[in-house]
Amino acid sequence: MKRPTWPSWMPIDPYVLLLLGTVGIAALLPARGTGADVASGAATAAVAFLFFLYGARLSTREALDGLRNWRLHLTVIASTFVVFPLLGLAAGGLVPYVLTPALYSGFLFLTLVPSTVQSSIAFTSIARGNVPAAICAGSFSSLAGIVLTPLLAAALIGGHAGFSTDSLVKIVLQLLVPFLAGQLLRRWIGPFVAKHKKVLGLVDRGSILLVVYAAFSQGMVAGIWHQVTPLRLLALLGVEAVLLAAMLTLTWFGAKRMGFARGDRVAIQFAGSKKSLAAGLPMASVLFGAEASLAVLPLMLFHQMQLMVCAVIAKRRSRDPEAVRPEAPSAPVARGDEPVSPEPVSPPDRGGAERTVAGTATRSG
Repeated sequence: MKRPTWPSWMPIDPYVLLLLGTVGIAALLPARGTGADVASGAATAAVAFLFFLYGARLSTREALDGLRNWRLHLTVIASTFVVFPLLGLAAGGLVPYVLTPALYSGFLFLTLVPSTVQSSIAFTSIARGNVPAAICAGSFSSLAGIVLTPLLAAALIGGHAGFSTDSLVKIVLQLLVPFLAGQLLRRWIGPFVAKHKKVLGLVDRGSILLVVYAAFSQGMVAGIWHQVTPLRLLALLGVEAVLLAAMLTLTWFGAKRMGFARGDRVAIQFAGSKKSLAAGLPMASVLFGAEASLAVLPLMLFHQMQLMVCAVIAKRRSRDPEAVRPEAPSAPVARGDEPVSPEPVSPPDRGGAERTVAGTATRSG
């Protein structure tokens, strides 16, 4: 029986509708008191399990082999944690005329979040780029972000981000420790995770929804949503569109200027221009507390925007005359990182291709 697909005419991925629905539920029925403690605890546990699965999926051997392409990984790290934050600081001149101080704090935090893993791989595969490089680049960025994101938030956002040694320890315990545990146990549980990746993929989505509900509930209880108006949201979308366009341009032409081959440039563009919702949400919850809902709003909007834009770019890149797929990536690489398949990906057909890719990529945040 053919699996139903999301209608190609819908402009928004169904998972984004779930995110918006979760925000609506938090607005109408925010968790309070003991319920808030339960929701927060469940979100923390779900995110820890999510990063445990990331560790179990990633092939340690392939990750170590990927270190050989150190120039590419340093380029992605620099794009994610140097160029992005510099552009975020430059946007400070828009306060308070375009962005409110609270929205700007969230926008700046967005520029400090690590890159995605699955969506970078998915778009790199569609665009016929270097998939193993995208796997390693996204993974290294996520691990580096566990330490770099809170440190940069403390330095650049200051008092709005409640950074302390305790907050850094919480982030490490919630994200890095489960990831390392997954790596250590991968030898025994890796085949099981690969076999049930579709079912376990629901954890990706569920954990993000839990964190969104907990964060927005806390914001509703604290009464901070009166700070946002529809006009401010439109202004925020415009600023984020400029940010995304700038990073897509800089990563592509910058990598070309540095002499990278086409396949590597594709991986650099997609891994170096994206931000992870899955990693950013739990970090914001720890760093911003009651103001986390406003802090993650720019990241949620940017996340959907990057998926839609990158889906179109990936489709066009796949038609590039010089697009020559690297030698078929080995099965262990793709097998460890759901939802990308190791089989060659044909150019997307017309209609709902972009939506399918975006829907797949959304799983990781």
